[in-house]
Amino acid sequence: MVSNTQKVDAVFEGGGVKGLGLFGAVAVTEEKGYVFENVAGTSAGAIVAALIAAGYKGKELKKIQNEVDYLKFKDPTLQQEIPFIGSVLSLITEKSFYKGDFFESWLHERLQEKNISTFGDLVMEEYKDDPKYRYKLQVIASDISRGKMLVLPRDIVDYGINPDELSVVKAVRMSMSIPFFFKPVILTSSVGVSSYIVDGAILSNFPIWLFDDGTPDPAWPTLGYKLVDPDMDKPHDIRSPLSLFTAMFYTMMEAHDARYIEDKNFARSIPIPTVGVQTTQFDISPRKRDELYKSGVQAAEEFFQKWNFETYKREYRQAKPQGRQQRLLEE
Repeated sequence: MVSNTQKVDAVFEGGGVKGLGLFGAVAVTEEKGYVFENVAGTSAGAIVAALIAAGYKGKELKKIQNEVDYLKFKDPTLQQEIPFIGSVLSLITEKSFYKGDFFESWLHERLQEKNISTFGDLVMEEYKDDPKYRYKLQVIASDISRGKMLVLPRDIVDYGINPDELSVVKAVRMSMSIPFFFKPVILTSSVGVSSYIVDGAILSNFPIWLFDDGTPDPAWPTLGYKLVDPDMDKPHDIRSPLSLFTAMFYTMMEAHDARYIEDKNFARSIPIPTVGVQTTQFDISPRKRDELYKSGVQAAEEFFQKWNFETYKREYRQAKPQGRQQRLLEE
């Protein structure tokens, strides 16, 4: 059997513009000789995972980071053009300030450059009969109408869509639909009920558990790429309805995975400082982009200096193969 020691599954945390730090960590991972097998992410993490699944390498991601005009992602709705009441009217009628159409066209162009359109283009032949690993890419979205987390593409069957036929761009668009910021995606379920699909961060911003199958002696690791805010544990000063909303928004988008990552999963996660960049800071300067990218590089360099897969397995796993590892041993 061919050695799998250099393979790695990867899960990327969401964080809006802060996700630029993920690019630097990806570049270092590749420089260390790792090859991405299955990849997954939420929101900005879903964007990075989609680009990797399509075949983009670290150097290409750095080029993309430098070329994108992030302000164009803030494409206002028609209602926003109405003086004085535009923003309020947009929230009432469109459920958001921005359309998200520019993002869809931008990602479509990037994926087309690699001849990727639907999840059928991302089927992994060796896992084609295993729903958990069939697709190289998986993304998290939230159906707020039904209060359900979606793992796409496999959960799209609930809406009468063949997972192989689901547009990769549309799935990522669902995952990055920050509530009130970008328009939600509306889907109709198999029983005719309309659902509003928004940012997966509401239910799991860092789904590092996604590729775990109970295998006590995995053939290769799952690494998490986590965005760390230096002020993460700082209490929110709530003195007004606006500050209350801000605190609720932060908790909804970022805080709910914090306890989960404090245990064994932190040992396999690369914590990337976000250097003061905010989730919706689309006017980020070139200097700050570079600082955030370098933060990802440094975080990954420090992680791999200490990372030892065998040590990780001894400390957190048992040595009885099963699941995907058992199938590989039987080949």
